[in-house]
Amino acid sequence: MFKQMEAARLESLHIAQDEKTGLRGIIAIHSTRRGPALGGCRFLSYPNEQAALQDAIRLAQGMSYKAALAGLELGGGKSVILRPAHVDDRAALFEAFGRFIDSLDGRYITAMDSGTSSEDMDCIAQYTQYVTSTTRAGDPSPHTALGVFAGLRATAAARFGSDDLDGLRVAIQGLGHVGYALAEHLQAAGAELFVSDIDAGKVQLAVEQLGARAVASEALLSTPCDILAPCGLGGVLDRNTVAKLRCGAIAGAANNQLANPEMGDELDARGILYAPDYVINAGGLIYVALTHQGRNSGEITAQLSHISQRLTEIYAEAQAHKRSPARVADSLAERLVFAD
Repeated sequence: MFKQMEAARLESLHIAQDEKTGLRGIIAIHSTRRGPALGGCRFLSYPNEQAALQDAIRLAQGMSYKAALAGLELGGGKSVILRPAHVDDRAALFEAFGRFIDSLDGRYITAMDSGTSSEDMDCIAQYTQYVTSTTRAGDPSPHTALGVFAGLRATAAARFGSDDLDGLRVAIQGLGHVGYALAEHLQAAGAELFVSDIDAGKVQLAVEQLGARAVASEALLSTPCDILAPCGLGGVLDRNTVAKLRCGAIAGAANNQLANPEMGDELDARGILYAPDYVINAGGLIYVALTHQGRNSGEITAQLSHISQRLTEIYAEAQAHKRSPARVADSLAERLVFAD
């Protein structure tokens, strides 16, 4: 555990359980040097406790980098709740988690994430003020999609010389709240869509409403396209899948897309331009952070515009120094997070 914390430069790790509700939760705080650590809460079934711990640590580090490169005065954290086989009282479980968060005195602010909802955040909010993306605050997914769409245009400009998406072939893996909203933006811009999802109903909806072409999930990553947009869970770009890619660029919403840092180098060697995930998918974080601070919609929209600007800067530096965008983004984020 301590080796994992040291490798990620994690600031602290907090673990709690509540026998009455079945809560088993982990809060990983990567850094509070720039401000309180903000990051969503996952409620998922994990194969074991080690997998849950690893997920929390990796995601917390990514949130630190994301906040720094988005220009927010925040640190990064993440929480995971190990989902039991049976939940007797979901509301009580999240209320217990709210008490756990409150015990950290504001060092960590939570939000909705995979497996959690605005209603869950409402339960947490009964016991702590350090929570956002409640039903009152609103769903951050549309803002994540807007940021990814803007970043995808910047990626197209860097890779193909124009941000005009008309006729561009985009393959979207995952049609959740963000993936489907991204597909809608792309369809409006004239892109040709290829889509996959484990939920056949979502795929059929995209076919009927957006004119998308359905692709089997196991075949999407090897589908010939201009831009691949991973919008599901992370770790999809490993040695096996990267070897099969037939795209010019990757720009999607999923967190932790690279199975390991070396995959960024491999993509670069193959001439595939990669948009670092924690840069391009920062729109949701920007929304929940500024909403929690009481900022207005104009300020949020202005902050979202920084996503495409930051990506353009990263691509330019990567080209100038012959490094992968993933390495450039990591180096820049580390300078911002750990600057004395």
